Amino acid sequence: MSNIKFLIVMMFSAIFLFGSSVSCSQDQSTFADNTNINKQSSNTANETKGNKMKIKIGSKTFNATLFDNATANAFKAMLPLTLKMDELNGNEKKYEFSNNLPIDSSNPKTINNGDLMVWGSNTLVLFYKTFPTQYSYTKLGQIDAPSGFEAAVGAGNVTVMFELE
Repeated sequence: MSNIKFLIVMMFSAIFLFGSSVSCSQDQSTFADNTNINKQSSNTANETKGNKMKIKIGSKTFNATLFDNATANAFKAMLPLTLKMDELNGNEKKYEFSNNLPIDSSNPKTINNGDLMVWGSNTLVLFYKTFPTQYSYTKLGQIDAPSGFEAAVGAGNVTVMFELE
């Protein structure tokens, strides 16, 4: 049974990679200049396997770790990325991809400052405040030391660069 799950994950990853390589005017211009690094610490619910990255906002760089799941693997395949992320709700920045990511959403009960998640199947969300939630997300990773992260992202829209180490 686990072999079937592995094959399904690999098929979705291959389909996503192929789909993201097809020319798309909206995302091609956004991805052309992408260079950022994000690292994140391990979470007891999500083990990590050296998926270190950096997130850069202006002159500030935050280390993060991506979780070991199909969604994070699909996201890693798109890196490096530079994204213009929109402000939302005074606690998060979001970006909508034109292609869907593989998801396995659940309600985390609490969002933490520095969480990197996917809402729905194509909305990348970077949280800069801790708060309770009733919504479901697919976890991608988390910033290792989010101190100063809220100040770095600011109150409005922001350009964020993601890059593997």
